[in-house]
Amino acid sequence: MLDPTWKEVAPGIWKAVLGTPEPLSPLGVVGAEPRQSALEIMETCPFPLPAPGDVETVSGRTVLRLPLEETEDLFGLGLQFFRVSQRGRTRTLRVNSDPRQDTGETHAPVPFLLSSRGYGLLVNTGRIVSVYCGSTVRADSQRPPTIRDRGRDPGWQATPLSDVVEIVFSGPGAEVFVFAGPSLLDVVRRYNLFCGGGALPPRWGLGFWHRVPTQFTAEEAVAEAEALRQREFSCDVIGLEPGWHSRSYPCTYEWAPDRFPQPQDFLERMRAASFRVNLWEHPYVSPEAEIYPALAPLSGSHTVWGGLAPDYTLPEARRILMEQHEREHVARGVSGYKLDECDGSELTGASWMFPAHATFPSGADGEQMRQVYGLLLQKMTLDLFRRHDRRTYGLVRASGAGASALPYVLYSDLYDHWEFVRALCNSGFCGLLWAPEVRDAASAEEWVRRMQTACFSPLMLLNAWASGTKPWSFPEVAPIVQKTIQLRMRLLPYLYSAFARYYFDGTPPFRAMALEPDIPADARGLDDQYLMGDSLLVAPLFAGETERRVYLPAGDWYDFETGERYEGGGWIVVAAGLEKIPAFARDGAIVPLMPPLPHTPRAGEVVPLEIRHYGTAPGRFWLYDDDGETFAYERGEYQWREVEMGLDADGNRQATLSPPDAGKPSSYGEITWRFLGDTH
Repeated sequence: MLDPTWKEVAPGIWKAVLGTPEPLSPLGVVGAEPRQSALEIMETCPFPLPAPGDVETVSGRTVLRLPLEETEDLFGLGLQFFRVSQRGRTRTLRVNSDPRQDTGETHAPVPFLLSSRGYGLLVNTGRIVSVYCGSTVRADSQRPPTIRDRGRDPGWQATPLSDVVEIVFSGPGAEVFVFAGPSLLDVVRRYNLFCGGGALPPRWGLGFWHRVPTQFTAEEAVAEAEALRQREFSCDVIGLEPGWHSRSYPCTYEWAPDRFPQPQDFLERMRAASFRVNLWEHPYVSPEAEIYPALAPLSGSHTVWGGLAPDYTLPEARRILMEQHEREHVARGVSGYKLDECDGSELTGASWMFPAHATFPSGADGEQMRQVYGLLLQKMTLDLFRRHDRRTYGLVRASGAGASALPYVLYSDLYDHWEFVRALCNSGFCGLLWAPEVRDAASAEEWVRRMQTACFSPLMLLNAWASGTKPWSFPEVAPIVQKTIQLRMRLLPYLYSAFARYYFDGTPPFRAMALEPDIPADARGLDDQYLMGDSLLVAPLFAGETERRVYLPAGDWYDFETGERYEGGGWIVVAAGLEKIPAFARDGAIVPLMPPLPHTPRAGEVVPLEIRHYGTAPGRFWLYDDDGETFAYERGEYQWREVEMGLDADGNRQATLSPPDAGKPSSYGEITWRFLGDTH
């Protein structure tokens, strides 16, 4: 065995090179520069691993072993649907669109493991990584398990307590990075900043989205948008599904002449009504596509649905696709993409993607290409919008390590509400965003509960591609759904500021309770409640529930709507009618809200602001502002305005908002202050 040699490559981040890394890797695909200045102001930390680790090569596989304490917990490893705590599990981190078994295969398997001891470890490889999270016991273990008789001893365990983490991957080698704390949240922040900082969506991306049925025509899509306005349902984005293509499965990326005979006119009509348009596509190129002949020699050895699988690691392949997309979509006004089917499926032996032994002109094989295909598509399409200085926000079915800076939200063909919330909790560990989209429901109650979860998520989306559902599809609860969508609009200043922090200091806008400071061990694995920003705790209800248990961290907490006070540091039981999702604000929390407009404000538009303060503790909030649409914030065209609440000598509240910076974008006008949970 060998000890890896660790070298500090950024403040609080160390790298070791194991063997000879292959050219294709997730971080290489994304190519984001670390946010060095933000890393430098974080608290300095010593090398966080308890030991350098042991490395050996076994049958062509690299095995990295790290010691594991008896009470140590493990988190992360990508978009996991089945649990938050990974201790005692084996995770095979392969991209797979149908993760219905608790194996680790998922849409976005990220080989980034976090330890409750205050460190994280990333393996930067295009190969499948297996992580044995304390699920193996070596014969030379210093803490061997107690031998028990399964038939006689109820204390027998299928997975005995282990003292080792084993990380295994094939290929000639890989880069491995270690990220220090001291807190688990600091580990995540360092990872996100090293990957370029979190994505900052355009303001309109945080509004309500509605995807229309797959075979809709231009006129039907316009009529759907008009119905949303007439019924006073706020909406910013209309999504088109496969039928907008002249051919799909495989795709042409060309407008269907029978359904969209004048795409420029359609896009201009939608933009005039303040709707953005998002286009569905997948990466397999139809023989009927104009770009097929040029891409044929630049594609893999296997087709998918008869379409090419281009090798988008090649600059020429990227150029061909990007020029076509720019000419036909982006230059005409399309605002983003839904990147489907880039994850493959292996459920029950069925497979529709290229196999692991597929070959590609660059020299990559099918295993590597499948692991990074979603990242390649995200990066190409983001670069398209950068050419036009327009931010985008979209959906993607596969992602991986280094995705923090990519403005894409993951989604799935799965539809279990519990799993959706669990994925939302897990996404924040690894620089991922997750959309618990709404499609249909078995009852009006389920319809509302799913809408409420979507409201408190990175992307509020109704996907009616197959169901044809509309926000008012259950008339008896349509007013509640309308109010829920309006709440999303009202929350935009708070949520946009949380995403700005994601970009500037790496703090994930949505995160599991395990990332909360001083969280007790028995609450680390909570998978049905989470934090939205620093101040709000969200505890969704599910169909059939009228009350639930919620863990509140230490300190006072207040009902988001009523200001009712709850004592933290333990469990409470909260009841809520159908019109309400349990959400709580910390003592001293400041939450800025805007009116429930039909759509998000355009650049330069000024809206009034309601600023709420909860409880009696002093509070401070940094309100972020920029033009909401371009990349000018990367060039310094933004501002932070300080909101502060305190008490004077007589115990009276003093509320202040710093004035806007001259010459910087300023989106907020008249200010109204509101105090909830006030006992003074």
